[in-house]
Amino acid sequence: MASTPAVASLYRRCLKLSLDWAVHRYIWRGQAVYIRSLFDANKHIREPRQQRALFQETEQLLETWKHPDPYKPPTAPGGSKYERNIPAPILDPPPHMTL
Repeated sequence: MASTPAVASLYRRCLKLSLDWAVHRYIWRGQAVYIRSLFDANKHIREPRQQRALFQETEQLLETWKHPDPYKPPTAPGGSKYERNIPAPILDPPPHMTL
């Protein structure tokens, strides 16, 4: 059986990629259900060679369908609001210490 974290990572990447292409969540939900059905259809495969072939095929599909301008949350690095309202630096000198 393929390692569960590898399959889960591939599944998450597929969902994120489809979310880049979908305009609305209700459209994306249908795509997510379809992706889940594809993964469920192949979960019975136990042969390591067939699993590797499926992984490679899925990786190629992900690379083929890669979005040229993927979605980034606005406050994430690279987003439109990243560090827009950061707090001002503290300019006061440190307090004097007496020993």
